[in-house]
Amino acid sequence: MTKNRKKSSDDNGGSGNHRCNFCGKRASKAKRLFAGFEAFICSECILLCYDILESTPETGDKREVFKLPKPAEIKAFLDQYVIGQEYAKRNVSVAVYNHYKRINTLSEFNKKGADRDDIELEKSNILLIGPTGTGKTLLARTLAKFLKVPFSIADATVLT
Repeated sequence: MTKNRKKSSDDNGGSGNHRCNFCGKRASKAKRLFAGFEAFICSECILLCYDILESTPETGDKREVFKLPKPAEIKAFLDQYVIGQEYAKRNVSVAVYNHYKRINTLSEFNKKGADRDDIELEKSNILLIGPTGTGKTLLARTLAKFLKVPFSIADATVLT
């Protein structure tokens, strides 16, 4: 077992009291127990994880290429779900297009080995403000659906 590591929450001082955080096996029952910064893992769990990684085909090369939709395409999709709010739909469509364009530009420069300090792209944020029931959440949820990205809602009233 490695020394000079931070003690885990269930460390009672003796090495026999450590447990594998994956399977729960005590150090005295495991062949070997490896200490991390906040956790322990036994050699059996390491082998199991290795087998899973080896049997799982890599998907890195098979990623679907993301086609950047034009602002008009984004707005047309939003028009199918959101009634009215033309100004908001148009501005959100352009802002999303610019956001993805910015991301793609930075990743292309990174692939070419360009220095990030040489590149300055202005970032803009969107703040949707309005009374209850005007379509702010629907607009954001529909946009997430179109872009196939996760959507989450959080209550910020606890912050005030």
